[in-house]
Amino acid sequence: MSLIMSETRQIAVSKTSVSKLAILALAIVFAAGLFVVGFDQGHIFSLVYGEQAFTDLYIHELTHDMRHAAGFPCH
Repeated sequence: MSLIMSETRQIAVSKTSVSKLAILALAIVFAAGLFVVGFDQGHIFSLVYGEQAFTDLYIHELTHDMRHAAGFPCH
């Protein structure tokens, strides 16, 4: 005669919703990233470097390949 012992475990699943503040923060980060990758032509660094930033295009050069992969024409 063999004894079979069974064990029962309960798993508690909590369902919480995403806060509206988190969604707003994510939307702001997304919009800023879209601007940097897709549309920045020296605007961000012009706050620091002035008109020279529009000539140097630092962020444009850093995101150049990502810009083309995302479908943004830049030249």
